Amino acid sequence: MTINNTAVNNKVIWITGASGGIGEALARELAADGARLILTARRQSELVRVRASLPNAASHLILPLDITDNHAITAAIAEIKQQIGGLDWLINNAGISQRALIMDTTLDTERKLFEIDYFAQINLTRQALSLLLADGGGKVVFVSSVAGLVGTQYRGSYSAAKSALHLWANSLRAELFEQGLSVATIFPGFVKTEVSRNALTGDGHALGEMDEAQAKAMSAAQFAEKAVKALVKGKNYIVIGGLKERLGAWVSRLSPELLYKMIRKSTVR
Repeated sequence: MTINNTAVNNKVIWITGASGGIGEALARELAADGARLILTARRQSELVRVRASLPNAASHLILPLDITDNHAITAAIAEIKQQIGGLDWLINNAGISQRALIMDTTLDTERKLFEIDYFAQINLTRQALSLLLADGGGKVVFVSSVAGLVGTQYRGSYSAAKSALHLWANSLRAELFEQGLSVATIFPGFVKTEVSRNALTGDGHALGEMDEAQAKAMSAAQFAEKAVKALVKGKNYIVIGGLKERLGAWVSRLSPELLYKMIRKSTVR
C-alpha cells in the first residue's frame, strides 16, 4: 500500500542495498509515488529483477556497486552525473548485521562491520554531496537501527557502527543546513527480511538462519510505507518498530540507567 503523495514525484532518489529487503521495499514505495530511482547493490541480477517489477521500469537506473570500493563509488557518481545530471535524495540503506557475543567476535569481524556499516556509508555520502548540493540542497537518509540507540547483546560492533553513523549524520546536518541539505536518520526495529540470515557471526561467517523475532516482525513493505510517510513530512529522527523497540528508543533518551536494566533482562537472540 502506497501513500500516493506527490512530494517525491519526479525526484531522483538513489537507494543503496536495493536488491532485497528494506531497500527493495523502499524502491517499490517510492517508484509508486513517481520517483526516478538509482538502484545499487552488488548483485546485478537482483537489481534487474527489482527494476523490472517497478512502475516505469525503464526510467530507473541500475548500478551494480560494492559500497566498500572507493574507486567504484567515484565511478558511480560520475555515471549518475553523466546519465542523469543531478540527485535529490540519497538513501544509505546497504549494510550488514551481527549475531555474536563480544567475547566471540574477532577483530577482523569488528573491522568488517565498521567498514560496511560506517566507513562505506560516510564515504559514499561525502562523494555524493556535490550532486546533492548542486541545485541548492537535497536529502540524505541513513538507515541506522534501534540497536544503534540502545546497544544489545549479540550486536556489539553492529550497535557501535550504527550509533556512529547516527552521530555523523547529526554533524552533517548541522554543518550543511545553511546550504539546504536535510539529513534524516531512520532507526528500524525488527523487520522481516533476510538480515539475520546474512548477519555475521564471531568469525565472520553468515549466520544462515532467521531469528524468531525477525520472522514475526513487520513486513518490509509496512516499514517502507511508514518510512516514506515520515520522510516526506520532513521528519529527521524516525523510529519504526514494534512496541518494545519504540519503548527502548524512548527510554534511551529519558533514562539510560533504566535502559541498561531493561537490556540486561531482554532476549535478543
